[in-house]
Amino acid sequence: MLDPSILDQATAVLDACRARGLMLATAESCTGGLIAAALTAIAGSSDVVERGFVTYSNAAKTEMLGVPEALIAAEGAVSAPVARAMAAGALARSRAAIAVSVTGVAGPGGGTEAKPVGLVWFGLAVRGGAVVSERRVFPGDRAAVRAATVAHALALIAAAAGGG
Repeated sequence: MLDPSILDQATAVLDACRARGLMLATAESCTGGLIAAALTAIAGSSDVVERGFVTYSNAAKTEMLGVPEALIAAEGAVSAPVARAMAAGALARSRAAIAVSVTGVAGPGGGTEAKPVGLVWFGLAVRGGAVVSERRVFPGDRAAVRAATVAHALALIAAAAGGG
Protein backbone atom coordinates (compact mmCIF):
# COMPACT_ATOMS: atom_id res chain seq x y z
CA MET A 1 0.00 0.00 0.00
CA LEU A 2 1.37 3.38 -0.94
CA ASP A 3 1.57 6.22 1.56
CA PRO A 4 -1.29 8.72 1.09
CA SER A 5 1.18 11.62 0.86
CA ILE A 6 2.95 9.88 -2.04
CA LEU A 7 -0.40 9.35 -3.77
CA ASP A 8 -1.24 13.04 -3.28
CA GLN A 9 2.14 13.97 -4.75
CA ALA A 10 1.64 11.58 -7.68
CA THR A 11 -1.78 13.09 -8.34
CA ALA A 12 -0.28 16.59 -8.40
CA VAL A 13 2.41 15.42 -10.84
CA LEU A 14 -0.19 13.87 -13.13
CA ASP A 15 -2.31 17.02 -12.99
CA ALA A 16 0.67 19.25 -13.83
CA CYS A 17 1.70 17.05 -16.76
CA ARG A 18 -1.86 16.67 -17.99
CA ALA A 19 -2.36 20.47 -17.95
CA ARG A 20 0.66 20.85 -20.24
CA GLY A 21 0.08 17.80 -22.41
CA LEU A 22 3.28 16.12 -21.21
CA MET A 23 3.94 12.40 -21.01
CA LEU A 24 6.39 10.77 -18.60
CA ALA A 25 8.82 7.87 -18.58
CA THR A 26 10.65 6.42 -15.59
CA ALA A 27 13.95 4.55 -15.44
CA GLU A 28 14.33 2.90 -12.07
CA SER A 29 17.00 0.86 -10.39
CA CYS A 30 16.94 1.08 -6.57
CA THR A 31 13.18 1.72 -6.47
CA GLY A 32 12.32 -1.29 -8.62
CA GLY A 33 9.32 0.37 -10.25
CA LEU A 34 7.89 2.20 -7.23
CA ILE A 35 7.81 5.58 -9.00
CA ALA A 36 5.79 4.15 -11.87
CA ALA A 37 3.62 2.27 -9.35
CA ALA A 38 2.85 5.48 -7.47
CA LEU A 39 1.88 7.25 -10.67
CA THR A 40 -0.18 4.39 -12.07
CA ALA A 41 -2.00 3.87 -8.77
CA ILE A 42 -4.01 6.93 -9.80
CA ALA A 43 -6.96 6.19 -12.10
CA GLY A 44 -6.58 7.82 -15.51
CA SER A 45 -2.80 8.02 -15.33
CA SER A 46 -2.43 6.37 -18.75
CA ASP A 47 -2.76 9.75 -20.47
CA VAL A 48 0.47 10.87 -18.75
CA VAL A 49 2.55 7.77 -17.93
CA GLU A 50 4.00 6.61 -21.23
CA ARG A 51 6.23 3.82 -19.92
CA GLY A 52 8.54 2.71 -17.14
CA PHE A 53 11.82 0.84 -17.25
CA VAL A 54 12.94 -1.24 -14.28
CA THR A 55 16.66 -1.64 -14.87
CA TYR A 56 17.93 -3.16 -11.66
CA SER A 57 20.95 -4.89 -13.18
CA ASN A 58 23.78 -3.25 -15.06
CA ALA A 59 22.95 -5.41 -18.08
CA ALA A 60 19.39 -4.07 -18.06
CA LYS A 61 20.67 -0.49 -17.93
CA THR A 62 22.73 -1.21 -21.03
CA GLU A 63 20.22 -3.33 -22.95
CA MET A 64 17.04 -1.35 -22.19
CA LEU A 65 18.35 2.21 -21.85
CA GLY A 66 21.57 2.19 -23.86
CA VAL A 67 23.81 3.07 -20.92
CA PRO A 68 27.32 2.24 -22.15
CA GLU A 69 28.95 -0.70 -20.36
CA ALA A 70 32.18 1.29 -20.28
CA LEU A 71 30.45 4.13 -18.43
CA ILE A 72 29.13 1.76 -15.77
CA ALA A 73 32.56 0.14 -15.48
CA ALA A 74 34.31 3.50 -15.12
CA GLU A 75 31.84 5.34 -12.87
CA GLY A 76 29.81 2.62 -11.19
CA ALA A 77 26.07 2.15 -11.56
CA VAL A 78 25.41 4.58 -8.69
CA SER A 79 26.81 7.76 -10.23
CA ALA A 80 25.82 11.03 -11.83
CA PRO A 81 26.84 10.03 -15.37
CA VAL A 82 24.86 6.78 -15.19
CA ALA A 83 21.79 8.55 -13.78
CA ARG A 84 21.95 11.05 -16.66
CA ALA A 85 22.44 8.27 -19.22
CA MET A 86 19.48 6.37 -17.78
CA ALA A 87 17.20 9.41 -18.05
CA ALA A 88 18.43 10.22 -21.56
CA GLY A 89 17.96 6.59 -22.59
CA ALA A 90 14.40 6.51 -21.24
CA LEU A 91 13.58 9.69 -23.13
CA ALA A 92 15.15 8.37 -26.35
CA ARG A 93 13.25 5.07 -26.07
CA SER A 94 9.84 6.58 -25.40
CA ARG A 95 7.37 9.17 -26.57
CA ALA A 96 7.67 11.00 -23.25
CA ALA A 97 8.58 14.65 -22.85
CA ILE A 98 10.08 14.10 -19.37
CA ALA A 99 12.06 11.15 -18.02
CA VAL A 100 13.29 10.64 -14.48
CA SER A 101 15.85 8.07 -13.42
CA VAL A 102 17.07 6.78 -10.07
CA THR A 103 20.07 4.67 -9.15
CA GLY A 104 21.24 4.21 -5.60
CA VAL A 105 22.23 2.14 -2.59
CA ALA A 106 19.03 1.40 -0.68
CA GLY A 107 20.72 -0.92 1.82
CA PRO A 108 20.99 -2.38 4.27
CA GLY A 109 24.24 -3.64 2.68
CA GLY A 110 26.22 -2.57 -0.35
CA GLY A 111 27.37 0.80 0.91
CA THR A 112 30.95 2.05 0.91
CA GLU A 113 32.60 5.19 2.25
CA ALA A 114 32.37 6.77 -1.21
CA LYS A 115 28.85 5.45 -1.87
CA PRO A 116 27.07 5.06 1.48
CA VAL A 117 23.75 3.37 2.10
CA GLY A 118 21.09 5.96 1.33
CA LEU A 119 22.97 7.52 -1.61
CA VAL A 120 20.74 8.04 -4.62
CA TRP A 121 21.56 9.74 -7.91
CA PHE A 122 18.63 11.17 -9.83
CA GLY A 123 18.60 11.96 -13.53
CA LEU A 124 16.10 14.20 -15.25
CA ALA A 125 15.77 14.59 -19.01
CA VAL A 126 13.37 16.98 -20.70
CA ARG A 127 12.91 16.69 -24.44
CA GLY A 128 14.78 19.56 -26.10
CA GLY A 129 16.61 20.43 -22.89
CA ALA A 130 19.64 19.48 -20.87
CA VAL A 131 19.91 16.24 -18.94
CA VAL A 132 20.72 16.94 -15.29
CA SER A 133 21.58 14.89 -12.25
CA GLU A 134 21.21 15.39 -8.53
CA ARG A 135 22.77 13.60 -5.56
CA ARG A 136 20.90 12.90 -2.34
CA VAL A 137 21.66 10.81 0.72
CA PHE A 138 18.55 9.69 2.58
CA PRO A 139 18.51 8.40 6.16
CA GLY A 140 16.79 5.30 7.41
CA ASP A 141 16.31 1.70 6.43
CA ARG A 142 15.74 0.30 2.94
CA ALA A 143 12.03 1.13 2.94
CA ALA A 144 12.68 4.70 4.09
CA VAL A 145 15.37 5.28 1.45
CA ARG A 146 13.13 3.94 -1.30
CA ALA A 147 10.11 5.99 -0.13
CA ALA A 148 12.20 9.17 0.06
CA THR A 149 13.55 8.42 -3.41
CA VAL A 150 10.04 8.11 -4.85
CA ALA A 151 8.97 11.37 -3.19
CA HIS A 152 12.00 13.26 -4.50
CA ALA A 153 11.62 11.84 -8.01
CA LEU A 154 8.00 12.99 -8.07
CA ALA A 155 9.10 16.45 -6.90
CA LEU A 156 11.66 16.62 -9.72
CA ILE A 157 9.02 15.70 -12.29
CA ALA A 158 6.59 18.25 -10.87
CA ALA A 159 9.20 20.99 -11.10
CA ALA A 160 10.08 20.02 -14.67
CA ALA A 161 6.39 20.04 -15.58
CA GLY A 162 5.94 23.48 -14.04
CA GLY A 163 3.74 22.16 -11.27
CA GLY A 164 6.08 22.34 -8.31
